[in-house]
Amino acid sequence: MTGTSQTAITRGPYLFSSDMSDSTVSISSSSISGAPVRDNWLDLGLVAYLKIAAIAIALFLLFRSEIMDMVYTWNDDSSWSHGFLIPLFCFYFLAQRKTDILNARVSPNYLGLVALLACISVYYVTVKVLTFGYPRQLMIIPTVMAVIFFLGGWQLVRYTWLPVLYMVFAVPLPASLYDKFTIPMRNLASHVGGFLLSMVGGLEATVRGTVIDVVYKGVPLDPPLDVAEACSGMRLLMAFFALGVAMAYLHPRPWWQRVVLLLSTVPIAILCNIVRVTVTGLIYVIGDPKYAQGVYHDMLGLAMLPLAFGLYGLLAWFMSSLFVEEATPSQENVITRKIS
Repeated sequence: MTGTSQTAITRGPYLFSSDMSDSTVSISSSSISGAPVRDNWLDLGLVAYLKIAAIAIALFLLFRSEIMDMVYTWNDDSSWSHGFLIPLFCFYFLAQRKTDILNARVSPNYLGLVALLACISVYYVTVKVLTFGYPRQLMIIPTVMAVIFFLGGWQLVRYTWLPVLYMVFAVPLPASLYDKFTIPMRNLASHVGGFLLSMVGGLEATVRGTVIDVVYKGVPLDPPLDVAEACSGMRLLMAFFALGVAMAYLHPRPWWQRVVLLLSTVPIAILCNIVRVTVTGLIYVIGDPKYAQGVYHDMLGLAMLPLAFGLYGLLAWFMSSLFVEEATPSQENVITRKIS
């Protein structure tokens, strides 16, 4: 037979190739190899865990001051209390790629050693030259990434980059930088909240910066409403943005939808905080002021998180229902038959 015909059929998880001229069959797949596929963390063995423990101890000793400062801030400042949850999310991300990590072709890369030495050098400079701790705390993240790159190579970096970079949400911002974000958010919440309060019959609201002067039924409210730092929405924004990154990563959907969902966390958090300020103002003016303060005020803030998740889920459902992408056959799972 003088021609060559080739057929391709998608079937199963493997790539089968059959050449009839020499009656040989070759099988190729990422899941077929000489070594058994590992799918349990215990498959790493005791020696591997001892090495990991030694590296972890070395990193802790190097950054012990920065780690203790972060933990103290998480415990002392409610705006950063979500920091205790971030490492748990990081471990969960690692568990999601467990099979890939356990079966990765690990090989040292000396570019990682160069990066590690550079990180340690920069850290030393920040300790000796800079007087505040934020850059030193941030240096933990690239240092851990450099260690992974040095010992495991590019493939291990590919599977672990997100869990490592996700730790940035646990690093508290400097007070000066934090204030630069909170002040405009407080101004926005007070102006929009004052406008919404003015729509209530018999209520007149005038905004001065972050203070809302209220006159209800001809009687001025004393003291006026003050949108304090705790009501800026920064805490909700940081926590919800971190959760938005996690949900966008874990939920399988097209990349552009993940980007849209991630970017939507900012306006959703701002909107929920405006709702919080407006409802607090209504309770304070029309209801009982004690229900707008203390533990009730904190409970109202926590209630905004389910509202934010609801709006986020509604947007995710809308995009999934409106945009349906056609499935394309995998190029890896092909049966090829060549006849000559």
